[in-house]
Amino acid sequence: MEQRRTPIAWVESPLQLLGAAEYAATLGRPIAVAHRLTGPQMPATMSELLDRGALFSSVAPYYGIPWSLLHDQPDWVIGDGFSGQFRMAAALMRPRSITLLDDGDMSIHLASALLGRTGFARRNTHESGLATVLGGLARDRMLRLAGSRRLGMFSAFADDPTVAALPARDVELTRNTFAWLRAHARPARLPHARVVLGSARVADGLVGARDYERWLRSVAASGPVSYLPHRRERGDDLARISSLDDVAVVDAGLPAELLLAGALEPLEIVMMRSSASTTLRAVLEGTGSTVTVSTPAELVR
Repeated sequence: MEQRRTPIAWVESPLQLLGAAEYAATLGRPIAVAHRLTGPQMPATMSELLDRGALFSSVAPYYGIPWSLLHDQPDWVIGDGFSGQFRMAAALMRPRSITLLDDGDMSIHLASALLGRTGFARRNTHESGLATVLGGLARDRMLRLAGSRRLGMFSAFADDPTVAALPARDVELTRNTFAWLRAHARPARLPHARVVLGSARVADGLVGARDYERWLRSVAASGPVSYLPHRRERGDDLARISSLDDVAVVDAGLPAELLLAGALEPLEIVMMRSSASTTLRAVLEGTGSTVTVSTPAELVR
């Protein structure tokens, strides 16, 4: 019976996995985790978190919907509230409670959807009729849970005005300060204290590879940098970046938040526009580090 009171975190990205570790620490007791196998950084992040003592009672890698785990453990901790699989599960099952973790700044858009300010769909995405129907059912399910104080959001974006409005709709909002991560940080030795956080914009077709390299060279012109690749950057793009002057690629295979929490000196972090500017500022609070968003207007689409 105790097992049935153990929340199950259903996560699909390294950031969501970090959120699950922080949520368990805030809860003060272990949670179970079902983590989707979406690339090599997921098992690497899981291994690192377990090694640091994350409060995970069990971990289960999966590809599809973890039906049996969701049935046996009806208190759900969800990483991707817009996921088609989550919509299906929420429409067909009856979770006792749902807590939403951060999925980058998509958390802000999710808050807007729960507040009824926008439809229940990802930004700039054309969805099928079935996805729209399931989205409406998932939203209705969550709002019914909110009515009985059983819907929450655990977020590093608690200061955003949209997210901050959730408690007015009976959604319990808890700030993620990454306190557990800071308390369990391990020394991170980087070639240079100036750090560039890699972007997936080239892989996503939003910025041309040459334009991106031109931007990176302009940043490195002010001094050598440690370059932390984004997990979706392609190998051929990284090979070209590695050849740039004053750019040292540090491919640790871990989320930047997890790696940089243990920095041994104040860091000067530069990145293109990204929700990581919010999470890294929280992780590095009080260290003297700075986070600068530097995206030339001509590269923004």
